[in-house]
Amino acid sequence: MSRVLVGVKRVIDYAVKIRVKPDKSGVVTDGVKHSMNPFDEIAVEEAVRMKEKKLASEVIAVSCGPSQAQETLRTALAMGADRAIHVEVAGAEYDTLQPIHVAKILAKLSQDEKADLVIVGKQAIDDDSNQTAQMTAALLDWPQGTFASKIEKTDGALTITREIDGGLEVIKTKIPAVLSADLRLNEPRYATLPNIMKAKKKPLKKVSAKDLGVDLAPRIKVVSVEDPPVRQAGSIIPDVDTLVAKLKEGGHV
Repeated sequence: MSRVLVGVKRVIDYAVKIRVKPDKSGVVTDGVKHSMNPFDEIAVEEAVRMKEKKLASEVIAVSCGPSQAQETLRTALAMGADRAIHVEVAGAEYDTLQPIHVAKILAKLSQDEKADLVIVGKQAIDDDSNQTAQMTAALLDWPQGTFASKIEKTDGALTITREIDGGLEVIKTKIPAVLSADLRLNEPRYATLPNIMKAKKKPLKKVSAKDLGVDLAPRIKVVSVEDPPVRQAGSIIPDVDTLVAKLKEGGHV
C-alpha cells in the first residue's frame, strides 16, 4: 500500500474581499480570515478516500508557513490525515516563498518519509501559480498526473482522467507519482467536531527549510501588485446603427 504526502497551503479565505497594500508590495493579510486552499482540500479528501479503500497505508499532510499554518494542518488531520509536518517559514522568507521552494521541500520530505504518492491542489487561489506539482515531479524524476478529475489505482499503476482545454484526457502512470487535484475530483468532507477534537492529539512535527537543506533565497522579485481596473458602466442603445457607431468610436471595428 502507498504512503501519501499531501501539500496544504494556508491562504486568504475565498469569501474575503482582497485589498492591495498602499505601497503595492502585496495584499493585506493582517486581521484577514484565512483557510485551507480549496484545491488542497480536494487533495486531502482524495488521499483520505484512498486510505479508506485500503489503497494507502498512511496520509501525511505538509504545510509551509508561519505558526498559523498549523491551523490548516489541524484541519487536514480532522479530515482524516494521520499526521502532519509543519515546515516553519516566517517573516520576510515567507513573503518571498515561491513554488520552487515548496517543490524542493515536498521532494525532500517525500524521500525522507518514503512516500509513494504526492498529491497537491492544482493551484493556490492566492497566487494561481499552478507550478508546485510539476516542479516536484521534475525534482523527484517521477511521472505526474496534473488537473486530475478522476484517479483509479490498478495493478500498481494509476489511471488518471485529466481536465484539459479540449475536454478530458486519460493517462496511465506508474507509482511513485505526483498528482494535482482539479475541482471535479471529489467533494471534500466537513470536519466533524469529534474529529476536530481527535486532530488535536494527532502528531504534528515541526521542521525548518534549513533542516531539509532547502535554500529559500527568492528567485523572482514582485515589482508591483495592482488592483484590477474598475469595470466601466454599460449603456443601453436604441438600435443597431448606434451600436455600430459606438464600436467604431471606441476603435473596436
